[in-house]
Amino acid sequence: MDNAVYATLTRQSGLLAEMRVVANNIANTATTGYRAEGVIFSEYIQALDGEAPSLSMATARVRETSLAQGGLTQTNGTFDLAIQGDGFFMVDTPQGQRLTRAGAFTPNENGDLVSPDGARVLDPGGAPVFVPTGAGQIAIAPDGTISAAGQPVGQIGMFLPADPNDLVREDGVRFRADAGVVPAEGRMLQGFVEESNVDAVMQITRMIEVQRAYELGQSFMEREDQRVRGLIQSINA
Repeated sequence: MDNAVYATLTRQSGLLAEMRVVANNIANTATTGYRAEGVIFSEYIQALDGEAPSLSMATARVRETSLAQGGLTQTNGTFDLAIQGDGFFMVDTPQGQRLTRAGAFTPNENGDLVSPDGARVLDPGGAPVFVPTGAGQIAIAPDGTISAAGQPVGQIGMFLPADPNDLVREDGVRFRADAGVVPAEGRMLQGFVEESNVDAVMQITRMIEVQRAYELGQSFMEREDQRVRGLIQSINA
């Protein structure tokens, strides 16, 4: 197999990876708090022996997450929350503390504010947020302060990763910040949830572009295979 085919194969592999990412984005256009993902292509250059020119190949090993604001949907739910601007909620999962923009919460049987799968929401100090039952009307201020019957009873934290480039995606709505977190200054809205920030039209357009590029690469490899076969047949004739 010659260098041209190797280079094309690496490009095809990257395009296939991007196609999976784009398809996943499209599948999550209606997922609350979902952050769109992209693939970054880079160039890998390898020096060759002798006086031969270097070999350049495409790699697609890096993924990026879009932190753009998604649209806001009004639900009027007491514990439905959205962050306008920068910042994440933090929830305590069995795997550790995770950041999320998905703010559809509810109190559990113990009064802890939790996500739909039971992960407890944390306050600015990293402790679970407790919501007293039967304490009257609950109001949540833009800074996350929870009031019951007009009296403050707690606060929901807003955080940012200490190093934005160190944010690790674990699924579409939760992220790990290995470098730690710092307080954020976003604005919390009660009775709203944030929609997915996926632009469906752009993603479908990109899917078509990736598919065409992949087909072009496949066509090149088929022609190259025919050329090599023809050359071998000519030599053996």
